[in-house]
Amino acid sequence: MGPKQSSANAPTAHEVGQALVVASRALVGIAARSLAAIEGELTLVQYRALVWLAERGPSNVGALAEAVGIHPSTATRLCDRLADKHLIQRANPPGDRREVVLTLAPAGRAIIDSVTRMRHAEIDRLVAGLDATARADIINALQHFAAVAGELPDDAWQLGWS
Repeated sequence: MGPKQSSANAPTAHEVGQALVVASRALVGIAARSLAAIEGELTLVQYRALVWLAERGPSNVGALAEAVGIHPSTATRLCDRLADKHLIQRANPPGDRREVVLTLAPAGRAIIDSVTRMRHAEIDRLVAGLDATARADIINALQHFAAVAGELPDDAWQLGWS
């Protein structure tokens, strides 16, 4: 991080965006490596579905499909595969046999926890090379960015960064 800038010298939104894109490439690399460790177990979309269920709690197939950006029939097949692997559980709420409620199973939580641990370990290793001021600046900037982006804060999402 550079010296404090006056508002006249403040970076433009575009310059900040460019810096975030560069940083995001590093984070995408970390994410890709953590998912490669479970290669063959899950596709990226399946992993995203597990994370969404972990973050939002029990849901139906339609909401899950919308959240991960797939067609509902594709989401149904995705849920079939996740249920076959015992990563999610499906149940019908009392009085409504047409509705199917999806919940994250313990094995699904274990995969998310494993990927999260791998990501934290690599990020911790990289951040350890920064001085205290740079670390504080990064925390402040990323918290503001996450809030503007509509992300849940860590205390609202028990999994941490995933």
